[in-house]
Amino acid sequence: MSVLIAGGAGYIGSTVASACLDAGITPVILDSLVRGRAEFTEGRVFYEGDIADGALVDRIFAEHPDITAVVHCAALIVVPESVADPIGYYEANVTKSLAFVGHLRRNGCDRLVFSSSASIYRAEDGSPVTEDSPLAPQSPYARTKAVCEGMFADIAAAGQLRVLSLRYFNPVGADPLLRTGLQLKRPSHALGMLIRAHQAGTPFPVTGVNYPTRDGTGIRDYVHVWDLAAAHIAAIERFDSLLTASAPSIAINLGTGSGTTVRELCAAFNNVVSTPLATIDTAPRPGDVAGGYTTSDRASRLLGWTPALSLEEGIRSALEWIPVRDKMLRD
Repeated sequence: MSVLIAGGAGYIGSTVASACLDAGITPVILDSLVRGRAEFTEGRVFYEGDIADGALVDRIFAEHPDITAVVHCAALIVVPESVADPIGYYEANVTKSLAFVGHLRRNGCDRLVFSSSASIYRAEDGSPVTEDSPLAPQSPYARTKAVCEGMFADIAAAGQLRVLSLRYFNPVGADPLLRTGLQLKRPSHALGMLIRAHQAGTPFPVTGVNYPTRDGTGIRDYVHVWDLAAAHIAAIERFDSLLTASAPSIAINLGTGSGTTVRELCAAFNNVVSTPLATIDTAPRPGDVAGGYTTSDRASRLLGWTPALSLEEGIRSALEWIPVRDKMLRD
């Protein structure tokens, strides 16, 4: 059995491809390499090109008639960039996704696992969200994910597609075998900033200590990327039992179910490193919010999935990946 992974040369897509290989599924990767890395496709079936290229998608299906499902990870994902270039983001993430679904339908494929995002929720007060919580995306990037979910659901309701939207919270870590990982050298998420502070020997600023959370600091839901990949395997294997003519579209949150505060993240980091990282309390930055996390009831019930890897394991694999990344990625 083969699975087409659009965006399979990126952080999430390449990790899903590794999980597919380990599960005996052949990943067929389609990636434009605008953000993905060719190094992550070595030794794997790879087509370089755009998801909107109908002739290329037709060729992939002709050459791999055993493709049974598609994992759609192809997207631009940088929030500030989306604010500066909303047209580019809507074109890349929405317009091309619509064209891609048309190409899939023409080739007889109606099974789509869509990489969505928890950024479509307004998680501001430190409380958990469920799949039924109101959607309130706060950036053009997040709105493209919400628009795609609605667009795919409409197409599914017309009997032309079945779609399982997986709403990721905050991925951390790398493939445990270090085949792939985060390609960015200076990621802007909290763990990346912790690592940079540790490398520089400077205190890590805890921005805001009076939020309505269990220790007053902001809260996020950090889920190991390998656990996310395992959820995709479960989605592929259970697809036909979950998505039917009467229920052709479902959304599932993927997170830990408890969340991690900034102080807890710093403590977990210090449990991994040999030299403890100092912190300093500072005022919240403009626009900062308490954040939130998800419950994982639906993922457990429908996918049989719960996170298996700890935050410390995610931090450790992220640190172990750095020298591998610097050697693997040629520029």
